[in-house]
Amino acid sequence: MRPSNHILVVEDEPVIRTSLCRLLERHNYKVSEASSVQNAIETHDIDDFDMVISDLRLPGAPGTDLITAIPAPVLIMTSYSSIRSAIDVMKLGATDYIAKPFDHSELLETVRKILSDALADKPEGNVTMQPIRGMIGTSNGMTELFARANKIASTSSTVLINGESGTGKELVARGIHELSARNEHKMISVNCAAIPENLIESELFGHEKGAFTGAVNSRTGLVEAADNSTLFLDEIGELPLEAQARLLRVLQDNEIRKIGSIHSKQVDVRLLVATHRDLKKLVNAGQFREDLYYRINVMTINIPPLRERGSDILKLAADKLKKACDRLNKDSMTFTKEAKKALQNYSWPGNVRELENSIERAVVLTESIEIHEEFLALDNKKIGEVLQSSDNAEETVAQNLKEMSLSDYFQRFVKEHEGKMNETQLAKKLGISRKCLWERRQRLGMPKKKNITV
Repeated sequence: MRPSNHILVVEDEPVIRTSLCRLLERHNYKVSEASSVQNAIETHDIDDFDMVISDLRLPGAPGTDLITAIPAPVLIMTSYSSIRSAIDVMKLGATDYIAKPFDHSELLETVRKILSDALADKPEGNVTMQPIRGMIGTSNGMTELFARANKIASTSSTVLINGESGTGKELVARGIHELSARNEHKMISVNCAAIPENLIESELFGHEKGAFTGAVNSRTGLVEAADNSTLFLDEIGELPLEAQARLLRVLQDNEIRKIGSIHSKQVDVRLLVATHRDLKKLVNAGQFREDLYYRINVMTINIPPLRERGSDILKLAADKLKKACDRLNKDSMTFTKEAKKALQNYSWPGNVRELENSIERAVVLTESIEIHEEFLALDNKKIGEVLQSSDNAEETVAQNLKEMSLSDYFQRFVKEHEGKMNETQLAKKLGISRKCLWERRQRLGMPKKKNITV
């Protein structure tokens, strides 16, 4: 018998306890039983179990006390199946909950999933780690990230990817998808902040013809398009509350219903979500549903910021430099000793994305095969100061001044026109996409004003 099959059942009703034990044993699980929390702790070695199934209401201490007493995942059974009860037990650390009376197949599937996820999350001595395509790193944080992504990929669990802007959250999501059994199907990616609020539900869940003004045809939503594949929702913290409620139904019931339809459709979607924001704070502020938070916070991956990745910075810089030279048809370049030191010591608030932009800018401005520290402009020098000592023509200086002042121009333009234009119009005037507009707003600390209609 595999050690991952040892389950402890804690239930004070003998009939229910015996029935549940027999059900699990018939499906090749090794089962032990107890009638209360105290009985479980006194009569069993709690480190022996790979999973606990416990009733919520027991004589003496409640079943949730086992969450901290036993290192294994805990599935709570309760006759009080309200959302409030579900939230309460999951806030205390329960892996999942199930309402009594439960369907046998539903219970068995929940048990299988919990054990599978727990096994995937255990460290193994001989894991063959496959790095995520497009990501470079041997620092402790990145090594842990690669190993965890490999383990999580083999499960069907929802994954919450946390990381600052520019750290590569979509690369991690794509890597998990490519390592999963769903990789034969295309992953569907959605930036929740780049779609207008009045269109997000239609984009995600679809609509029927005539469901609202302008709905001249039926439309299949992106959730349905991800059936049998992976759906990646980037910046889920920006998702409107109404859309959050619909997404919760997808996670709970594996079904969607188009806007304007009375019929539901079953879907098999693996959900990956990402955010640079603190979702718990959004929950406390009433901007994110608490029940959805506990549904998506099943497996987590934290991407370390670039400033905490040590020697990875120079490895990444060398890779980005080679790619920039190839893309811009420049001869191979290297960094001076001072430039390397500057790269290593800079705090990189924009992370890998900022590193890439800084290096590309330096490649454009540098005329020798060596990139000096000043051309990286990491101390926020004006480009005019950088170029004053060079022999460049005035025309080149003016052109690069324009390039380097783009950030200032963006801020000034948005501040002057956001009260008169919506996001689509602003992006069009700036010659960028809505997604790019949103990303620049976030990077520059200029969130969209709530009273703007989009």
